[in-house]
Amino acid sequence: MDFATVVRTSARSYAANDAVWFEGRTLTYAELYERACRLACGLSDLGVRPSDRVAVLSDNVFETVEIAAACALGNTPVATLYTYYTGETNAYLLRLLDARVLIVDHRLLERIEPHRDELAGLAAIVVLGGDGGPGTISYDALLASSQARDPRVEVRGDDVHIIRFSSGTTGRPKAMYHTVDAWLRYNDGWRWMTPTIDERDCYLAAGSLAHLAVAYLWGMLMVGATVAPMPSFDAARFAELVEERRATYAAMVPTMIAMVLDEPSAWERDLTSLRCLTYAGSPIAPETMRRAVELFGDCLHQMYAQSEVAPVTMLLPHQHRPDGSERERRRLRSAGRPHPTVAIRIVDDEGRDLPVGELGEVAVRSPGAMSGIWGDEEATRARRLPDGSVLTRDMGYLDEDGFLYLADRKDDMIISGGYNIWPAELEAALAEHPSIAEACVIGVPHPRWGETPKAVVVLAPGAELDEQALIAHTRERVGPVKKVTSVEAVDALPRSGAGKLQRTVLRERYWQGTATRVGGA
Repeated sequence: MDFATVVRTSARSYAANDAVWFEGRTLTYAELYERACRLACGLSDLGVRPSDRVAVLSDNVFETVEIAAACALGNTPVATLYTYYTGETNAYLLRLLDARVLIVDHRLLERIEPHRDELAGLAAIVVLGGDGGPGTISYDALLASSQARDPRVEVRGDDVHIIRFSSGTTGRPKAMYHTVDAWLRYNDGWRWMTPTIDERDCYLAAGSLAHLAVAYLWGMLMVGATVAPMPSFDAARFAELVEERRATYAAMVPTMIAMVLDEPSAWERDLTSLRCLTYAGSPIAPETMRRAVELFGDCLHQMYAQSEVAPVTMLLPHQHRPDGSERERRRLRSAGRPHPTVAIRIVDDEGRDLPVGELGEVAVRSPGAMSGIWGDEEATRARRLPDGSVLTRDMGYLDEDGFLYLADRKDDMIISGGYNIWPAELEAALAEHPSIAEACVIGVPHPRWGETPKAVVVLAPGAELDEQALIAHTRERVGPVKKVTSVEAVDALPRSGAGKLQRTVLRERYWQGTATRVGGA
């Protein structure tokens, strides 16, 4: 099996089904196949050959799914650049991959323009949704001038299928690639721990299909279901579309869930069609989880995964029990149990196994692991153990029942006076305080201890900052050594376009002009 075969088979078996619904526009599976064939032929006419990289810079648009299908038909690896990266960073990634074609939304073209002279390897820039001017090609014109002919190129399991990128919070992003076989296993993995899907399902892609939302894309296309991407996230619109489209699947980050919970109209909608609401990317506050269960019902699936390896763990709906026993409430702080085909080890800096309950780096052996880091064999080797496990750079521990508890990224550890302090432990303690809506803990310079934990918080509606009370609260929860020593309130915490908390943005204010902070960048 390969993804080109998926496109052909679904076009035959589900020809009249809606493959895509986007803001009122629809694309049947037969139409998806035809347009994907046209794009694949158009790319070939531009000089793109099998295994050449096609880069995409766009938020979710009507054409997103057909671009993925066309690259599958042409056996051209697709690299989805992140729209929140700078033009300089994306130009670097285009050079790194030696991309042959860039497909870019016309609204984002200006970010690339200053770097055109650096991109000699590009055969063409194809512009979505408008005219890009001299030196570019209109996407619509390319399809109109191309044949609706299946290229029927050979696809092997070890061919590169997709290239994804690290978040790039420290240094330049790295490009992780997955072969056809690896990405098939990645997609098969979700089926073990989520409800069965078929042609009646509708997947509401609330986030970018370049990020978390890609998880369910090919699974839906395999069974003739509908993929409904949102052009950008809006809480009221999300609830409206769940009701209107009778969406059954969705994938979000916790901040999106919180926004829906704070949207009054969401509570007036019929959201009972949702069978699987997957959230990932960061922990969720206990009160947010409780309200989410109240609004959405028993459909929450907390997922832990990375671009490097997925799936890893899942906390299933029956394990979301904010009003349960003490043991059940404790498990809410976990990322769930490992996927049935995944083996998790907790290792020390030498790669040796640590006992149950002891904190170390999470190492994952999974059929859905990355095939490598593009252009960097040394970095690839550094991320693998001899048994094939991928070092995640996340710290955590396993309990006696196999639940995984995450601490932090390895580089986020705070070393204060020789003590190792993990921000996530303090953030979890702060999340229990009624005056806190969100919290981020960072290490800031300290003349005696080197660095010390500081909390940057978003207050709950109507709450006032009581710094000493919050410091005392963390002392009570984690002890005097690990407590925060200062608290600052802000209107919002900085997040990436994928919804991930950007600690480095907060840290920069405090570490500018000092030596590199202890424990990481």
